Amino acid sequence: MNELLRKMQMNLVIAGFSPKTHDDYLRHVKHFQKHFGKPLEHMGYDEVREFLHHAITQRKLSCSYVNQTYSAIRFFYETVLGWDWNMKQVPRVKREKTLPAVLSIDEVKAIFNVTKNIKHKAILMTTYAAGLRVGEVTRLKISDIDSKNMQILIKLGKGKKARYSLLSPANLSILRQYWRQYRPSYWLFPGKPSDKPISVRTVQQIFYDAKVLAGIQKDVSIHTLRHCFATHLLEAGTDILHIQQLLGHTSIHTTCIYLHLRRMDVLNVKSPLDLLDGDSHE
Repeated sequence: MNELLRKMQMNLVIAGFSPKTHDDYLRHVKHFQKHFGKPLEHMGYDEVREFLHHAITQRKLSCSYVNQTYSAIRFFYETVLGWDWNMKQVPRVKREKTLPAVLSIDEVKAIFNVTKNIKHKAILMTTYAAGLRVGEVTRLKISDIDSKNMQILIKLGKGKKARYSLLSPANLSILRQYWRQYRPSYWLFPGKPSDKPISVRTVQQIFYDAKVLAGIQKDVSIHTLRHCFATHLLEAGTDILHIQQLLGHTSIHTTCIYLHLRRMDVLNVKSPLDLLDGDSHE
């Protein structure tokens, strides 16, 4: 690693970014340098524009991936070379406004029912019951489960923000069954070796296998359980501000996406066509 990238890595640590972000940002900047084969300090806005344009038109990369690339390159030039980055020179990609897929309560039940391994079931149920991100459930410690106050402490949430979420009686019951069988000592869900937490990739595979066994065709992932948590709470009448706190969202606008995911039959909303008098159209 050259001196400039080493300085960037140091700045990422000082700025408090996660280890994963360190790796992602450094990888993007290395790809940028390799693409042109020139020293980073000898490139500028023209190269950045060309690189991002190539990523969108030739490599067909997603908006989120391109925007992370953009952020990585901008971070390098601002913190390492001291640029005053001009957004007018290189605009950020406009994000697609799509709604995430969600599962019905019956579909969530089906996923739990086909999961016979008690550890795997405990992981999936805890993710859904507390609305956790996959990285949050993998890093849970036994000490984070507060059965006295029926809450779960998430110490390393997104942005390193701590918060509490729900510990439901059903969730506590499955966790106790799991503990009696596996006897974890530090990490709630240890991996291999046991002094490390279970990997994100393993949990993603656990969900995928359960989804297939349950016969669910929707394009969903382990993160969908977090969406289901919020959507099902909203359908049950929970105040959206409470959901915001449980999810750890900084802005209420992020949580408001779940307003669009509620089922219309739960809301008893009818189309105006069904309110018209007379016979239905043929």
